[in-house]
Amino acid sequence: MINRKSILIIALIVLLGQSLLFGQKPYRMGTTTASFLEIGLGGAGIAMGDAYVASANDMSAIYWNPAGLALMERSEAIFMYQPWIVDINSMFAGFGLVLPNIGTLGFGVTGMSYGDIDVTTLEYQNGTGEKYTAYDYAFTMSYARSLVNWFSFGASVKYIATQIWHSKATAIALDLGVNVQTHFFSVTGRQEDGMRLGMSIANYGSRMRFDGYDLLFPVDIDPDAQGNYQNLQGKYKMNDWELPLIFRVGIAVNPFVISNQRFTLTADALHPNNMSESVNVGGQYQLNVPGVGDFFLRAGYKALFMEDSQYGATFGGGVKLWMAASRCLKLDYAYHSIGVFGSVHCTSFGVAF
Repeated sequence: MINRKSILIIALIVLLGQSLLFGQKPYRMGTTTASFLEIGLGGAGIAMGDAYVASANDMSAIYWNPAGLALMERSEAIFMYQPWIVDINSMFAGFGLVLPNIGTLGFGVTGMSYGDIDVTTLEYQNGTGEKYTAYDYAFTMSYARSLVNWFSFGASVKYIATQIWHSKATAIALDLGVNVQTHFFSVTGRQEDGMRLGMSIANYGSRMRFDGYDLLFPVDIDPDAQGNYQNLQGKYKMNDWELPLIFRVGIAVNPFVISNQRFTLTADALHPNNMSESVNVGGQYQLNVPGVGDFFLRAGYKALFMEDSQYGATFGGGVKLWMAASRCLKLDYAYHSIGVFGSVHCTSFGVAF
């Protein structure tokens, strides 16, 4: 007889296949806002080609799949710095608190700064001498819990804001995720070494509309009539913009497991609302040195099958050093290319306690 666990696993596999089979032409590129929400978080996941929805088991899971927070064994804090293209900087700081018999609470803040930009007008196209700045940020609060030893779920609520000079837009969004540990393809016979399935939906929320006094301008509603109509105030009417909704389904298998070494292969299928479907793949080699910690080598490839993709191969590594019986330091690095926009380096630092 097929039990509930098998039914759930089959359903997730079917969803994985559907995400690859059903396209959405014409692609809606450039029709969403808050694109910083599509940038990966943490050196480990980025180095594995963003194929991390089923593998995330640390604080970076707050981005990839909130259900992964339930797999954290210890409370953890993380900080990430990622210089983006054209002098844009991306940063993240987060904290996860493991509460026995309750679950895991996560808190994070993501920020992206675009630096100082010259103010230009039709009359002063080389600049007025003024400068303005633009930035994005999001505050995230998450909760995750393992209901049984093979199934966990998680949810996040996000407050998102984008500001350009004196104009601002805000939104509220929800992330949901599940994680299923199976015994399939386990080379050791243990369930924890078998295939893991992950699924998440990110940025399901309200639309964003810019507002602020940068949108105000003087208008004369009747220039041919006598009076003071030229001092009336007009305002540009802005449209609502959707958030970048992303549906992810992924698998992680361990084809090689011995006492102190493990090799993991991962694959994620993505179905976004603003571009074509794609697949990310990655791999991680882990070496455990007793009394010292863990060492990682990672590689991947991002955006397979995406039309006109500027992404490609990713590389990186990391270390997890034990400082005491229950405390460790984590350092992860990732490199990836964005085609004509150049290469990007990401460094994340964490501490578990």
